[in-house]
Amino acid sequence: MKIAIFTDTFYPDINGVAGTLKRLTNYFEDQNIEYKIFAPDSNSNQYHSTNIHLFKSRSFFLYPECRLAFPNLLHIKSELQSFSPDLIHVATPFNIGLCGVYFAKKLNIPLVGSYHTNFDHYLHYYDLQFLSKILWKYMKWFHQPCKKLFVPSTETFQQLKHHGFTNLEIWPRGVDCQLFHPYYDKTAVQKLYCHQGKYLLTYVGRLAPEKNIETILAVAKSMPSEINEKLHWLIIGDGPLREKLEAQAPANMTFTGYLNGNRLAEVYSASDLLVFPSPTETFGNVVLESLASGTPVIGAMSGGVKNLIKSGITGHLCRAGNAQEFMNAILHLLNNDGLREQMGNAGRDYALTQRWDRIFEHLIWHYTIVLEERNEQKYA
Repeated sequence: MKIAIFTDTFYPDINGVAGTLKRLTNYFEDQNIEYKIFAPDSNSNQYHSTNIHLFKSRSFFLYPECRLAFPNLLHIKSELQSFSPDLIHVATPFNIGLCGVYFAKKLNIPLVGSYHTNFDHYLHYYDLQFLSKILWKYMKWFHQPCKKLFVPSTETFQQLKHHGFTNLEIWPRGVDCQLFHPYYDKTAVQKLYCHQGKYLLTYVGRLAPEKNIETILAVAKSMPSEINEKLHWLIIGDGPLREKLEAQAPANMTFTGYLNGNRLAEVYSASDLLVFPSPTETFGNVVLESLASGTPVIGAMSGGVKNLIKSGITGHLCRAGNAQEFMNAILHLLNNDGLREQMGNAGRDYALTQRWDRIFEHLIWHYTIVLEERNEQKYA
């Protein structure tokens, strides 16, 4: 099986799409599945492989981690004809993704797609709600040729089904439970960030309007003083709001920028809670990473996050943007060490069932179905 993937973001970009696709291509290599990536180049891209064809690009204003590329169609056609893929997988609906849809039709190659980002939800946070109908029409048109459209959660499945999308299949995300686990040296992280604090509360993600980080600031500033003096906030990530948030943040809040690998895993493990107020997630990778680390999550009752957190068992779900509910949930768990530990254990147990290899095996099975249907039609 030979797979061509068209995406507007790829490793080493730091976002869920890029991370998922890098893991997928790692799996392809382990299984000796041939692949070719068509993706934008970026200033941070120092990753080179004969399997990747890069194009010059610029940042997309709504989501700078996604790039608007300037592809050379003749080069793409030549590469595709030389590679001769059995299947094209488009992962993003921008320029590179459009090229994948175009050449799937032009060269008569079966097409599948994956839906990763709720751009419609983003419009609200950038005062662009008037574009919603146009966006949905475009997204439906873009994905219509896909024999299967893979979505990361039940919530996203239902949302797209409501908007008339077809051929939907759930393709969830896994987690590396060997990297993310509860057994790191917590005291080292706590000494580095907590100082005299007893509790460590963490946020991990992009610092942008659609993540609703203002809820965290509101909670941090409203905490009872007797609790506030015992805790420290750790904000992990970067984005357009970082400077503004740092200027408004209380003294017990530290901004680290992006962390990854063991450094990120150590922080998850040392944290008492992950606080994740984003209402726009199609899945919520950081939630699963936190659960794998034995750290309960206080999250927004919205998007894919509400399919990951079992409220009262592995954390709590709160109404999006409701700072009072978030604060009450945090206080409830900080004041109950036994319950917090119990939730952490339950989260770890759940994460251990979310294995990447099984998830990718299921995806390959769907690929195979698409190819078998193509062969049946060819020889009918």
